[in-house]
Amino acid sequence: MRDFFRKKQYTIAAACVAAALLGAAGIYAFSGKGSTPEEPKEQTAQIETEEKKIETAKNTEKDTEEKKETKSASAVIKPARNNQQEKFDWEEEEKEELPQIAQADTEVTPEEESAEEPEETVETTANVNSARELHFSADTGLSWPVSGAVILNYSMDKTVYFSTLDQYKYNPAIIIAGNVNEKVQAAASGTITDISTNEVTGCTVTMDLGDGYQAVYGQLKEVPYKAGAYVEAGNTIGFVNEPTKYYSLEGSNLYFELLKDGTPVDPVEYFSAE
Repeated sequence: MRDFFRKKQYTIAAACVAAALLGAAGIYAFSGKGSTPEEPKEQTAQIETEEKKIETAKNTEKDTEEKKETKSASAVIKPARNNQQEKFDWEEEEKEELPQIAQADTEVTPEEESAEEPEETVETTANVNSARELHFSADTGLSWPVSGAVILNYSMDKTVYFSTLDQYKYNPAIIIAGNVNEKVQAAASGTITDISTNEVTGCTVTMDLGDGYQAVYGQLKEVPYKAGAYVEAGNTIGFVNEPTKYYSLEGSNLYFELLKDGTPVDPVEYFSAE
């Protein structure tokens, strides 16, 4: 065997070299280098497919934008004609309104302005007429504002007993019994000078009757006038309210006071016999 290998050593070496070359070729073939040319083809095809999709999407978006622009352009064109028409209509309206503006700029006298105001004929309206001449005649006298009995007389020369207060006091007015919600009528014609509320007589209305006379109505509610209103005799100036705490035992009533030049006088002496 030794002599065999010695004689064939070059042949064996050549065979080993050939086998090594063949093995190397086989490993190279299976390492994937042989498939390298095919992979770029697949990647190239995939890239081309993606590029086609992107290009198709761009074309679709471009077509959509062109359609929108076309539609928007057509929408703009139509309002443009309407704007011109509106401008023409506005100019025509402006021409028509010019005479009205000129007329409004003309000076209106107070007489003309008052003539345009509606006449106030309703009783509950504050008919202000401070320029009206007032005159109160003691001969004509007063009419009873409510139909109840006098429960506390006028007394300024001596004191009278007030049940609720449980004390004797001077009384500058008369206290007339009345039912809650009963109408209170003006005892004489006059102008309302004050409407106020205090804790003793509640809602209180003061009227100027003229010739230095004033009438004061207390314990009222729902007065349909304002200060400055002229009220004819017999018109309703309010309604009897619940009594204040100063007259709780006396019950619901009308506080009625008459003054001459600021001094209380007895109203009973001025009431007519009717």
